[in-house]
Amino acid sequence: MAKIDFLSLLRTLDRHRVDYLVVGGMAGVLHGAPITTFDLDLVHSRREDNVARLLAALKELDACYRIQPERRLRPSASHLASAGHQLLTTRFGPLDLLGEIGAGYTYENLLPGSVAVQVGEGLSVRVLNLETLITIKEQLGEDKDRAVIPVLRRTLEEKRRR
Repeated sequence: MAKIDFLSLLRTLDRHRVDYLVVGGMAGVLHGAPITTFDLDLVHSRREDNVARLLAALKELDACYRIQPERRLRPSASHLASAGHQLLTTRFGPLDLLGEIGAGYTYENLLPGSVAVQVGEGLSVRVLNLETLITIKEQLGEDKDRAVIPVLRRTLEEKRRR
């Protein structure tokens, strides 16, 4: 399995001023949940100007689709503007760009349920809050999502007690 450098991925997106939210396992990790994740899941704004910035960042990251990596297929603006999931590999590791998650949740729908989290010196990223993350994982209902819900709930309870 390829090693992932989450911080370098996030710094590259930040340099290009890409609008996105960290979701999935990494969102839980950034809130202090003791879970393991092997990729970075992001829901990005599908506005035309943001897609253009995202494409520039992906070029810098040497991003291509994980399926048939030997063909080096790269996402296009139309792919990134869609509601679909773009499962990519980059020079810093796996990156999943999600146009929507769950029951049609877009960047704009999810933004109010997010918080800013410091992840490195001078780098703040928007991350789903734990309540929203738990709700979406409950709705998805996949085994891997159900497995982490108790851990996320405990993390939320601990944060509320502080």
